[in-house]
Amino acid sequence: MNTSLYQSMVLARENGEKKFVVLIDPDKVSVRNMEKLVQNAVAAKVDYFFIGGSLVVNNMLDECLKAIKKESDIPLVLFPGNSFQLSYRADAILFLSLISGRNAELLIGKHVITAPYLKMSPLEILPTGYILVDGGVATTVSYMSNTQPIPASKNDIALCTAMAGEMLGLKLMYLEAGSGAKNPVSEAMISAVSGAINVPLIVGGGIRTPEKAFANAKAGADIIIVGNAFEENPDLVKELADAVHSASQASSAF
Repeated sequence: MNTSLYQSMVLARENGEKKFVVLIDPDKVSVRNMEKLVQNAVAAKVDYFFIGGSLVVNNMLDECLKAIKKESDIPLVLFPGNSFQLSYRADAILFLSLISGRNAELLIGKHVITAPYLKMSPLEILPTGYILVDGGVATTVSYMSNTQPIPASKNDIALCTAMAGEMLGLKLMYLEAGSGAKNPVSEAMISAVSGAINVPLIVGGGIRTPEKAFANAKAGADIIIVGNAFEENPDLVKELADAVHSASQASSAF
């Protein structure tokens, strides 16, 4: 019996099992680095690939997906920065609603445009509340979305935003400090948000070390996503994956 990606994420959360994601931006990863990154990810038992970025300008999305599928059977999830970043070659898509901002286009506008395409596609749709948190530097996401991130110290705003998103029917929550964040999302904010919702929590942005990945997972993140750290050093995959997966054992011990 086939299990959807979403069902597997929910089951993992219920069992305290932590998942690790490698984010690949087709614009930023060279073909040679991507091949090595995918091979390392397979060896490290990475759970998912997220594919996308704030800008995909070289029309390499399909080629990127084909290249990954050739090397692995790890599920491919689109992480679109705009309504053009769509492909049937993936397995699922994060249907992102930027609920931390007040830009109507990113709350519902772009979704209306892409809905007919997605309705006819084989992609599994993952309705996701995208919550941008101040990572200490201006990010592409905040600039392109024309929104302000939630201040890093305002745990109450983040958890209330996540609760509202869940009440609206969104099935995943994603705390994001932004690509290249100077300061990743704090464990205190992760813990507060995780404790306030009943859906899987994704955390990304600025995670560069196994120690931080482990700390975030132990604080309550169900899915840890790392991207920038691999662009210069694809060999980090195993260390980070091992750290996140070991947090499963740590969390189940409590």
